[in-house]
Amino acid sequence: MNPNSMPVLVAGGGIGGLAAALALVRQGFTVQVLEQACEIGEIGAGVQLSPNAFHAFDALGVGEKARSRAVYTDYAVMHDALDEYQVGRIETGEAFRQRFGNPYAVVHRVDVHTALMEGAAETGRVEFFTSTRIEKVEQDEAAGTVTATDQNGKRWTGQALIGADGGKSVVRAQYVNDQPRVTGHVVYRAVVDEADFPADLKWNASSIWVGPNCHLVHYPLRGGAQYNVVVTFHSRQQEQWGVTEGSQEEVESYFQGVCPKARQLIKLPKSWKRWATADRDPIAQWNFGRVTLLGDAAHPTTQYMAQGACMAVEDGVTLGEALRVSGNDWGRALALYQRSRVTRTARIVLSGREMGRLFHMSGVERLVRNSLWKGRSQERYYDAIEWLYGWKVTNCLQTD
Repeated sequence: MNPNSMPVLVAGGGIGGLAAALALVRQGFTVQVLEQACEIGEIGAGVQLSPNAFHAFDALGVGEKARSRAVYTDYAVMHDALDEYQVGRIETGEAFRQRFGNPYAVVHRVDVHTALMEGAAETGRVEFFTSTRIEKVEQDEAAGTVTATDQNGKRWTGQALIGADGGKSVVRAQYVNDQPRVTGHVVYRAVVDEADFPADLKWNASSIWVGPNCHLVHYPLRGGAQYNVVVTFHSRQQEQWGVTEGSQEEVESYFQGVCPKARQLIKLPKSWKRWATADRDPIAQWNFGRVTLLGDAAHPTTQYMAQGACMAVEDGVTLGEALRVSGNDWGRALALYQRSRVTRTARIVLSGREMGRLFHMSGVERLVRNSLWKGRSQERYYDAIEWLYGWKVTNCLQTD
């Protein structure tokens, strides 16, 4: 069989895998998405979508689907969790949209995934296979094919494979085999109905309260019908990367010194999911023959830059653009894709680590943090985030 008539295999049906599938279809490929879960879907709670993500959604043809499910914030604000001091505030209204060409929004993770799923289904060129966990990848260089073997021994062959199988990627483990960096930071996430949410915190904003070794986040979801609540703290115990059930008693024990206004947040959820977080050190090589990494498989990061989903959809678009300008030549395209993404995503990983340190400062460091942005104009804020939010399809390829 002519390898060019074969599908492209995408390991993983999450946000990154679907973004890759849509980008590939737009370059004329058919795609098989191999998902280890028993159904294609997302878990979790809210995500923040910055202008770069909406540029990527537009390039994938699902911009309006994503926008229709989002809540558009008026501002992003940081308060000191001990004394309510406003550390900084970035307006995300009309001036922000004019500067970056798209809004800042908050949305339920499931709604992002649904928009991508609908877009993929409408193409008629993406097949989904669930309960399919890739365990081994082999390549036939002479034939120009990649074969993945799943947990049942079934073999799937395509002209390339995109490893979008998450932070615990099997594809990355085969080719890189590096160890995660467990942060010791524990994240609790929950979604609360609007009727149960404190009236004095019902801001149309992405809000963070930063405290010593902890912070709290809240923002509206689904037209304000729900609110996302996230609390993070430095664990007293040795943590292992993963998700478990949590308890309100544990959360309360880490937030004793927090001001009453912010403390309201930890009394709201009826149930909590507990994430012990990790990232990995950035790597310079994502490509291995006709196999490449994408999304959390390529650059797993902490949550502090609020860019995990955004980077995944950027990856998908950039891969598609690299194929387009390379005439669908996989060797040239994957080299261009890697060159265009490694530095940017590594900056996100490293910036996330530093942002987590800044959020959780205590003592004199806390006072310094609280003074960093005093008197800063909105234009200066926008200048500082231009590198991040100024990403567009037209500048996504690093051609030199």
